[in-house]
Formats: sequence, C-alpha cells, structure tokens
Amino acid sequence: MADGTVRIDGTTLHLPGGVQVRFKRTLRLPETGTHPLPPGLGDFPVRRVEDYPDTAPEPMRARGGVMLPVYLREAMWLHFGGTTEPAAFQVGVGKVCAVSGEPWSDRLGRDPQNYVVLPRQPWLDGINSGKGTVRQFVAVPLGLGATVEGQVTGEEVWGGVQLQSFPLNGEQLAEWREAQRRIAEDRAVVRSARPTGGYGAAFPMAAPPAPGAAPGAAQGGAPAGPPRAPAAMGLGVGGSMRQEVHQDVWPRGSWVEAPAGRVFVHLVTPPEWRRITGEAPPPSPVDRAAYTRAGLPWFDYYDQDAHDLAPSDALSSVRPVGDWLGDDHEPWQEPSPHQVKPLGGALGKPVGDGDC
Repeated sequence: MADGTVRIDGTTLHLPGGVQVRFKRTLRLPETGTHPLPPGLGDFPVRRVEDYPDTAPEPMRARGGVMLPVYLREAMWLHFGGTTEPAAFQVGVGKVCAVSGEPWSDRLGRDPQNYVVLPRQPWLDGINSGKGTVRQFVAVPLGLGATVEGQVTGEEVWGGVQLQSFPLNGEQLAEWREAQRRIAEDRAVVRSARPTGGYGAAFPMAAPPAPGAAPGAAQGGAPAGPPRAPAAMGLGVGGSMRQEVHQDVWPRGSWVEAPAGRVFVHLVTPPEWRRITGEAPPPSPVDRAAYTRAGLPWFDYYDQDAHDLAPSDALSSVRPVGDWLGDDHEPWQEPSPHQVKPLGGALGKPVGDGDC
C-alpha cells in the first residue's frame, strides 16, 4: 500500500506500512479503582461510508472514512495484531491525541510524544491518563460535554476516532528489514495471547440503555428515510486499567514526515447503523456478572524492555462519563487472582481519505 490507500478487509483496517487495526468490543469497567485488562468480546463491524451514498448523512459523506455501531456507554479497545513492520501510529478521539492530549496534528511530536509505536504497542484500551495506566474508551453522545474532546477543548465538533500511520523512512526501513533477515531463524518471538474473539455470544445480554427512546429504537428499528444529521457519538472515559503506553526508542528522524495513510472512524448509534446500512447492529454488551461467573480471563501485560510514557496533564484531568450520566453499573464482581493472566511480550477494499 505504497500509494497511501487505507483498505478494509472484513473487520480489519489496513493502513500503509503494514499497520492493521481492529476495534474490539469489551467489558466496561467500574469508574473507580484500577483493573486488569479484559479480553475482546468480538470485533465491531466496520463499513465504508462511501458504500451508502443514499442513506449516510451528508456530514458523514463529506468526511469519508468508515463507520461502526456503538451503544451508549459501550467500551472498546484498539487491537494492532498483524502489524508487520514498525510504524508510528496516531490515535485521535474527537481530534484530541489519545496519547499526549494535544490537538490533532499531521506531524509526529516527541515532546510530548503524540503516537504509539507498533508493533511493540499491541493494543490501546484508552487515553494515557496515569503512570502505567489508561482510562478506558467509552462511547458517549456529543453535546453533553462528557467526551474527551469536550473536556479538553471545550467544544464537541468532531467526535469519532482518527487514525494516522507513519512508516519508517527508507534508510531505517532497509536497515530494519536486513536485521530481520539476519536474525529470523534464531530469534525467539514471544507473541501476546490476549483473546480477541467472540466470548460474548453465549452470555445473557443486558438491554442497552435508551431512556426516552421510541419503541423499537433499542433494536435499531428507526424508520428508513432520507439522509439526516446523525446522532453523533464520541469517546469519553471509564475505568482505569493497568496498561503502559510505550516510549519511542527509535532515533529521532526515523519516521516519514507526513502520514502515509489516515482514516476517520465515525461512531454511530445502533438505530443509525440499521437505518444507514440496513443491517442489524451487534447485540448489546455482555452482562458483567455472567462474564465473571464464567471464569473468563483478565490480563496484565508488561514489557520489561519498554519504557512507559509520562501521563498527559490534559488527559489526567478528564472525568469519567458517569459524572454526566450517573452510575448504571450492576454490583461489580472482581476477578479472582487465578483469572488474571500475565502476558509478555489481504488488501480488501480501499477506504476514502477521511478528512483527519
């Protein structure tokens, strides 16, 4: 993908430089305390906006990119498995950098660092808001002030998620490929084993919160009609979890100067998803008590050779969505010690630019 094209293959986004991204459904954590990492409960479906010219709202079509459906207060994480070569990767939430808290930029910064380094960073579950911790990504409507965008900038204009990839420059990439060839046969590769597949399907599903919704809205039953302004969604934050955001140890100047690929990811409500795509949205998030009773694993990930970034001052002060919406958690059941596992260590269709 040397041409800068972003492609979609099933639920995977492919960005130039061998970067692969999937959006994982997961268990939403309590907003107090610090927790291990819950596994993925299957992928969010992803669709190209340009495939729905007659039903996607005009503002969405103007930005291009892709869309995925999220329930109110549903949690997600970004999975970078399958990334084949080193890349600097930017993640924006409403055009606020999820790593530095700085305004969105098409340039890499080291002071503060405004990107993660792949594939060393296997996933990102939330904003970099504490030493060795992140605050979980949680979907929330625009207009309440609860998003990261709203709290950091004072406005809620963009919503969604923005992604940009920066491969190694030609000299560094050639050296890296040569080193990989020399050591390929005798290097012990430790792969992370955080489950990323569909645990959620077998569990009782909680009804999605939809106070005041019309009958059928929770099931995505909004009537079809002409394109209209979407019920825009962005990302706020939920509970804290133990996850390092790794410091870049590549020499300065190792990355290309401009993004090789970028994409705007729209977050839409399940009724909006059905209206635009004609598809049923995924079931509502898994019941927390059922998850714990089933004995499914939690994870602690630690890379002894990596260095954790200092927390962002701007992101450290972001308040959880419960401060706006109230606490709707069922009684929380902490995982038992034996459930927490330590971890170490196709082209598809092209996607429009996405106006990042």
